[in-house]
Amino acid sequence: MLARNAESLFWIGRYVERADDTARILDVAVHQLLEDATVDPDRTCRLVLQVLGMAEPPADEELGVRSLTERVAYGAEGSGSIADSIAQARGNARGAREVTSSEMWECLNTTYNGLADAERAARRLGPHEYLSYVKNRAAMFAGLTDATLSRDDGYRFLLLGRSIERVDMTVRMLLSRAGDRSSSPAWVTVLRSAGAHDTYLRTYRGALDANRVVEFMLLDRLFPRSVFHAITLAELCLQELDSRNTSRVGARAEAQRLLGRARSGLEFMPPGMLLDELQQRLMDLQATCRDVTEAVTQQYFHVAPYVSWAGVSASDADPREHAIEEGEL
Repeated sequence: MLARNAESLFWIGRYVERADDTARILDVAVHQLLEDATVDPDRTCRLVLQVLGMAEPPADEELGVRSLTERVAYGAEGSGSIADSIAQARGNARGAREVTSSEMWECLNTTYNGLADAERAARRLGPHEYLSYVKNRAAMFAGLTDATLSRDDGYRFLLLGRSIERVDMTVRMLLSRAGDRSSSPAWVTVLRSAGAHDTYLRTYRGALDANRVVEFMLLDRLFPRSVFHAITLAELCLQELDSRNTSRVGARAEAQRLLGRARSGLEFMPPGMLLDELQQRLMDLQATCRDVTEAVTQQYFHVAPYVSWAGVSASDADPREHAIEEGEL
């Protein structure tokens, strides 16, 4: 597979997952702001922007539901908004048509073209219309991917990107509540943002406790949005991608080592220790996501830089001495 196609699939997985998770987080925040009069709108909006890693406005600028939605949902290209993530996913899919199914492309293209209508409906009826549209379309794309894409390296790269993004977004949700008291009702916000509220209640029989919420979101083996489940899936994708380069002394690829260390750190953590130094543990996981992305890029997507002789312009150089710009995996 061409490196550019592998990279496109990787980022399609990441951008669609980012749009989905951002829509979930914003939907819960908007409902909280509209339903709870005791919530400080400006503080809550700034917390959402911090969780999403988006730039905050000056301190003298008051934020509310409308301004938060404008930034997070409808923001312009390059802003990290939901609309920007969908546009980026579509752009990557357009450049990798030969390795995606027609249904996947049509889903992303239709989703992108329908954003304007969804935005107009949301401005009349409320942000939930727009956010529901994005969540439903992301779920449709995930279903079409599973139903129409061969389980080859292309599928593994897309799944790898989705899994790494899922870890990052789940960690961001937990970081927003690290330090809250264990009985704080704000932990419910984390569960709702991750789509985990109903599953958590069935698992723990309705008992709300910060330690159990963190345990569920970090360590649960069965819930697909838990950090452990997503890391394990990403590690499996890398093992299958690198199956031809197996070593008798363990993983040699940097990305596999990073994911394996993160997984084992969660898997063999002593019970009852989750809330101890939780913030530092979450920040380490976030750094792991960044390092894994860089390692995967260097291993699979790295493009050799253009090479020219000193004192020779690009137009005068022999084309045969140009570096190869696209490698094969």
